[in-house]
Amino acid sequence: MALSQGLHQKLLQKLSPQQIQLMKLLQVPTANLEERIKEELEENPALEQSNEETDEQVLDEPRDEFDSSDEEDYELDGSEDEYDNIDIAEYVSDSDDDVADYRTRDDNYGDHEEQKTTPVKLETSFYELLLQQLGMLKLDEKRSVIAEQIVGSIDDDGYLRRENSAIVNDLAFRQNIESSEQEVEDIIHLIQQFDPPGICARDLQECLLIQLRHKQKTNSSKDIEQAIVILEKYFDEFTKKHYEKIQRSLSLNDDDLKAIIQQIIKLNPKPGGNVGEVNKAETYIVPDFFILNNNGKLELTLNSRNAPDLRISEGYRDMLKEYDRGSKKDKRQKEAVLFIKQKIDAAKWFIDAIKQRQNTLLHTMNAIMYHQEEFFLTGDETNLKPMILKDIAEKTDLDISTVSRVANSKFVQTEFGTYRLKFFFSESLSTESGEEVSTREVKKILFDLVEAEEKRKPLSDERLTELLQEKGYNIARRTVAKYREQLNIPVARLRKQL
Repeated sequence: MALSQGLHQKLLQKLSPQQIQLMKLLQVPTANLEERIKEELEENPALEQSNEETDEQVLDEPRDEFDSSDEEDYELDGSEDEYDNIDIAEYVSDSDDDVADYRTRDDNYGDHEEQKTTPVKLETSFYELLLQQLGMLKLDEKRSVIAEQIVGSIDDDGYLRRENSAIVNDLAFRQNIESSEQEVEDIIHLIQQFDPPGICARDLQECLLIQLRHKQKTNSSKDIEQAIVILEKYFDEFTKKHYEKIQRSLSLNDDDLKAIIQQIIKLNPKPGGNVGEVNKAETYIVPDFFILNNNGKLELTLNSRNAPDLRISEGYRDMLKEYDRGSKKDKRQKEAVLFIKQKIDAAKWFIDAIKQRQNTLLHTMNAIMYHQEEFFLTGDETNLKPMILKDIAEKTDLDISTVSRVANSKFVQTEFGTYRLKFFFSESLSTESGEEVSTREVKKILFDLVEAEEKRKPLSDERLTELLQEKGYNIARRTVAKYREQLNIPVARLRKQL
């Protein structure tokens, strides 16, 4: 095939570094923003945190991350041609937001700045708790290593989900210890006596049986004995709520079976889940927005606790001032001023991105707040209106992907509780009158119907569909089943109670 030249026209969208940076900052929740700012402070010495209380300068219009206008002012390549065109005055001029701290400080008043402290939860981890109990056993060196291997294989829920043969192989290849499956099994039985009861079980059935046998040591009631028999011989029937078969096999009446079930449902299916916390990010929810009801008027504020005021380092400005006043400008000074300029411009980019992030978050949340105004005033989920990403994108003149990044992993605190932003997005459903309502409203009514049902005779999906249609909602049975599954509501047979 011969080589040839040709002229082709293509339409491509090229994302600048500033656009990529804004995209990443938009999807960072407030809880992680402080860490991201600290990383930038460590990487760029020209950027520093301001300690003075200045008015926040927020841009008039939110910037879409795909809008590439006005970004050519910050483009750098570090070349000598760029150096020759440097306007030093642009970098050394004193701006209003860089007033020295001593000029604005009043020694007659204390520091009104809010103390930014992060709560620290002191606790013993689940793994440490097991190791403490392991130290109380009198084991030789080999059995002690086997026990530590088993404890290290227990997951966060308290279950041992590895086969004995796999643990034997781990000991052989990683610890250079020869052991047998029986040795491992013997030590597993020792660890299953640890607190909390039910630890180191291989499955749910074994976990519940360990807890019942633990209770039996202090309370040898007939209900506990029969509960052990049911879990040992009729576990599948019990989980599927085939109570009639269990009653016939064990000659139990309704009251006896109800007492046995009460013993079982009090057990903990995840004994390790309540001990310690592995992921601290899931322990605390830091809201990104606050909405207050001020005499019927909604007020929106952005949580800026983890977004400190940033500024350009005065030290780097002074370096450029010294260079501007100097007469001899050799090659080393030329390289130094290019490096300083690049760092200052990078700091400007980041400060601008932080401001754009805050402005975009406020602009988007403000549109959501007014779209769902009735909910924020009443707290009633049935007042939620249908809302999709496109609706907010049209109101804010932002791209749908920008709105999606804002809604992702963000929380808003109201007087009725703290909600994910995704909670307010839902599809629409038509009623008999032709009015479009949110599917969230239908799910709330469906949940209320299930809560109010007679537990001895729970409502089937067909009956739930009829009740919703009587209320004016045009909905099919398969849609009711889908919504029920999304609400984590089991089928009627599994909801039945004695």
